[in-house]
Amino acid sequence: MDAFLHSLLSDFHTVFILLIIGLMFFLLARGADLMVDEAVNLSRRWGVPKIIIGTTIVSLGTNLPEITIALFASIGGYTEVPLGNVAGSIILNISLIIGIIALLGRIPLDLRFMKRHGTIQLGAGILLALLTLPFFFGRSQGKISQISGAVLLFLALLYIFASFRWAKESVSDENKQTEEESSPLLFTLFKLILGFALIVVSSNTIIPAVEITATRAGIPQSVIAATLIAFGTSVPDLVTAITAVKKGHPELAVGSIVGDGISNILLVTGLAALVSRGGLEVPIIINIFYTPFMLLTLILFNILGRRKKAYLAKKEGLLFISLYIIYIMINITFVNKL
Repeated sequence: MDAFLHSLLSDFHTVFILLIIGLMFFLLARGADLMVDEAVNLSRRWGVPKIIIGTTIVSLGTNLPEITIALFASIGGYTEVPLGNVAGSIILNISLIIGIIALLGRIPLDLRFMKRHGTIQLGAGILLALLTLPFFFGRSQGKISQISGAVLLFLALLYIFASFRWAKESVSDENKQTEEESSPLLFTLFKLILGFALIVVSSNTIIPAVEITATRAGIPQSVIAATLIAFGTSVPDLVTAITAVKKGHPELAVGSIVGDGISNILLVTGLAALVSRGGLEVPIIINIFYTPFMLLTLILFNILGRRKKAYLAKKEGLLFISLYIIYIMINITFVNKL
């Protein structure tokens, strides 16, 4: 799909491509509006905290680009792609997206949520880092086997099951909407799926369009690879998070980012390893840079999220964004030259 769009857009004039980019950003914004509004409606209908809806339904929806890329790359034999995409997405989601929404306003954090979901997110990151180490296979390069992929998928299913169990514990009858107060459930789900579809289609069109425009403008391929392509699969997360904060639902944004990180590691990596021929190859750069930096961001987020001051503000936002700038600079200066 990505290659087809790139080939199709390459034949268009730059002005027409810019018009397409503008239209896709409009559709992306409309999709995010729909998804956030209907996720909040589901939260009120079921009496489930918005942060739990974000961790489950919203995060799975915004994770569709990562799942698609990982599956097609693994089936096509590009088994080094999924791991870089997973680690890069987690780094970007926490350092850049959490940083941006913290600058927009105070982001409340629930200590019980962080102890449960934050711990699982960090634990999943540590597990992924261990699985990529080469000494498990007695060789110079690591490999995530199909068996390991099946284990990760099993853990993903356990996490989804546990999330819905915890959601039931959090149900408050006082916050539930009556059937008269809310739109029919099927219509709500239809609008939610429509929002997902608009986000996925528009974001998948924006990235090749912007890449072609950047190349025509003379921007180096190394810069494009380190920023734009890595940023591409996280566009749905970024737009959804900003929309949620602007609409007054920052907990939905935090839940989405945390859930996205967990499903990236367990679901995306697990699926990619399972469908690949012989498992996922682990380039050495994953071990020496990407997974350590991923763990750094996860540890920092968990430390800041468990303080007595139960929110993230502009100071924390600037810290996370500074971390992302360091990540990009190392990428451009060193990693892309290896």
